[in-house]
Amino acid sequence: QLVESGGGLVQAGNSLSLSCTSTGYFNSYNVAWFRQSPGKEREFVAAITWDGADTHYADFVKGRFTISRDHDKLIVHLQMNGLKPDDTAVYYCAADGVAGIHIRADEYRYWGQGTQVTVSS
Repeated sequence: QLVESGGGLVQAGNSLSLSCTSTGYFNSYNVAWFRQSPGKEREFVAAITWDGADTHYADFVKGRFTISRDHDKLIVHLQMNGLKPDDTAVYYCAADGVAGIHIRADEYRYWGQGTQVTVSS
């Protein structure tokens, strides 16, 4: 079970930090963040391998978002800086044990319930 937290309402240009926590084998899983806004498909945001050695970002967040993980705390963070109104969405954490970076939602077995991020202009 994955649990996201940290969403909220912020003004454009500000920052938010999302967290994804779990138990059990979480440290063995590759983890990704996806987002979905009304009327749109769920889209890939960022991913990190189980050991934190590799990360990958969608082009629209490069240079603004950073994904990281803390094995001691069983947590994955998504630091979001320079937020824009277009970043408004429900953000989901996803995890899977298949090796490597994956950017398709159907490649992830485990999902959280999502956390709402709203960016006002």
